[in-house]
Amino acid sequence: MTRKAAVIPLLLLAACSKAPDQAEPAAQASSGAVAAVTAAPDSAAATAAAAPGAVKIDEDGKLFHFAFAYPAAAAGIPALKAELDGEKDKARSALVDAAKQGRTDAQGGGYDFNPYDRSIEWSVVTDLPGWLSLKAESYAFTGGAHGNSGSYALVWDKVAGRRREPLSLFVSKAAFDAAFGQPYCAALNAERSKRRERKVDPASGAEFDKCLAPSEVTVLLGSGDRAHFTRIGLIGDPYMAGSYAEGSYEVTLPVTPALIRAVKPEYRSLFAPGR
Repeated sequence: MTRKAAVIPLLLLAACSKAPDQAEPAAQASSGAVAAVTAAPDSAAATAAAAPGAVKIDEDGKLFHFAFAYPAAAAGIPALKAELDGEKDKARSALVDAAKQGRTDAQGGGYDFNPYDRSIEWSVVTDLPGWLSLKAESYAFTGGAHGNSGSYALVWDKVAGRRREPLSLFVSKAAFDAAFGQPYCAALNAERSKRRERKVDPASGAEFDKCLAPSEVTVLLGSGDRAHFTRIGLIGDPYMAGSYAEGSYEVTLPVTPALIRAVKPEYRSLFAPGR
């Protein structure tokens, strides 16, 4: 298992369909409105509340807590909305199945069952005329000492009407790493040193002192001029750049001419040097 894969444990677990369950009613999302599902005894309570156009779902019950949200900018693109709704349904289905199994295991093993938890919240990084850049913050708890958080990202190509991974705009991961590896390592270790109150030596051999390749972490495409991608956000989730207690490490770096040279020719006009 890669370190990145470990932070999104429930999203990929289940098939898209779920068995009917009278004890855990699904939340019904409505755009710009508030909806509620009245809880029967021992059932989950579900609410959906959002700013106009945005989608926000929150379900809380004895078996699990589930939350999912995305902004109006995403809800306003039908194809993207459909993808995110599909992700929501898959994540909830996986959570229900895992929580039921966890409860069964707890009953059979004679130990307490703690409700499972899964949340995914998408937010806008930048909204350009032809592109929408989003990031997701996720959290999962399936028993144990603590849950785990993570992040991922997408860019929506408004002209082509399709989702693209941020790194797909570059010639290769190796080219991206070659252009951005040194500044990212320097910025990451500066933040590590600040949090740990000691200078971090990437050559120390310690697991969480090592430099990370920029392509290993979550890559966010941001903008300072609302017309081009001019900055890159890089998020090292817990257990990647540091211990769980240190949380995630996010640094933002300006786009450089070297990085633009690593962009695929057809996308280079989208990028501009940042400050």
